[in-house]
Amino acid sequence: MHILAKVTSQLVTDLAPLRFREPVAIVYNPLEYARAPYDAYVVRYGRHPEIILLGMNPGPFGMAQTGVPFGDVEMVRDWLGIEAEVTMPSPLHPKRPVLGFQCPRGEVSGRRLWGWARDRFQSPDRFFDRFFVANYCPLVFMEESGRNRTPDKLFKDEQATLFSICDQGLVGMVQAMAPRRVIGVGRFAASRAKEALADFPVEVGMISHPSPANPKANRGWAALVEKELADLAIHL
Repeated sequence: MHILAKVTSQLVTDLAPLRFREPVAIVYNPLEYARAPYDAYVVRYGRHPEIILLGMNPGPFGMAQTGVPFGDVEMVRDWLGIEAEVTMPSPLHPKRPVLGFQCPRGEVSGRRLWGWARDRFQSPDRFFDRFFVANYCPLVFMEESGRNRTPDKLFKDEQATLFSICDQGLVGMVQAMAPRRVIGVGRFAASRAKEALADFPVEVGMISHPSPANPKANRGWAALVEKELADLAIHL
């Protein structure tokens, strides 16, 4: 059994009873319906990394389709070499179908993050010898319109319950993998990591999110993140 298996299963169990008020209409948990590719990802690449890169939660065309954090279909299939069965979540949002590895749309954030890893490290093994990529929260929140709603936009009481569970999931991951650093990809993930890991001997930092909603990322995320990592004394 992989070192993250129990952590993942506990997280799924703890999140299952949660319910969220409008404007959230439907919630997906890829760790349930896309567990096969996620398990393949952690079995192949989940080692004892120096650094965990921590995202916020799945994108609708990334992990929501492939089960892999920042999981743009082409990057997961063609560079990471992972393709496995993805079942159908229930209920299914009519405007946000889950097509798994048949999804024709890409995820810009995933293409940028994994594209940088590919270009810098050449092979996945070289990248994962030092890094692991995870998400703080595995849930996808969708409004009735199909619009994505991020965890920081939930009601405060919903946040409190959700964050308590996700904090424990992150603690479990850190205990299992024993990284030296956790680097939040974006301000939200960095702030949650700092709070959740306050009692652990792990350094927490932040790099810019590769989302197209981030103007800095659109001016060249790869060069930006290399400078930010260098500023954190992470030498590639």
